[in-house]
Amino acid sequence: MKILVVCGHGLGSSFMVEMNAQEALKNLQAPDDVKVEHSDIMSASPDMADVFICGRDLEENAQRLGEVVVLDNILDKEELQNKLEEKLKALNIL
Repeated sequence: MKILVVCGHGLGSSFMVEMNAQEALKNLQAPDDVKVEHSDIMSASPDMADVFICGRDLEENAQRLGEVVVLDNILDKEELQNKLEEKLKALNIL
């Protein structure tokens, strides 16, 4: 399974959220085959990942991608972990 974190330019904020998502997956004891990467939103396509993560500012643009986790605050690790847990349980990954 692949998770792709997207932001406007695919540099700073998506990389930071990628690192936080990796930490959250460890905390959730997710399977080792769940991988996280980052990209810019314009390069992202539905076939690039199973789940996408973005900030609220990119929610409308990200809906074209498929399964999306939308963060109200990209700096909030607890929000990220809770929403990842909810999505992964809904997909029967956890």
